[in-house]
Amino acid sequence: MSHVPNDLAAEFPDAGPAIAKLKASNPHFAKVIESYHSVNKEIHRIEADLEPTSDETLEDFKKQRLAFLDEIAAMIAQAGT
Repeated sequence: MSHVPNDLAAEFPDAGPAIAKLKASNPHFAKVIESYHSVNKEIHRIEADLEPTSDETLEDFKKQRLAFLDEIAAMIAQAGT
């Protein structure tokens, strides 16, 4: 199994417990996490030359990943307040 960069544990190293709690209690958060992982794995496959695609498509995936990260960060912050 290869390491997939930008794993959520690396992105939010201090939020493990909050992520687990939100994932279990908030269906929308769980869906966003699932979508993030899906897009992140696709980016990893493209960057590893396992799945050829255009630069534009790769950039679109990266923008999606950033949007998911922003949403995840906002939900973690809101849960902490």
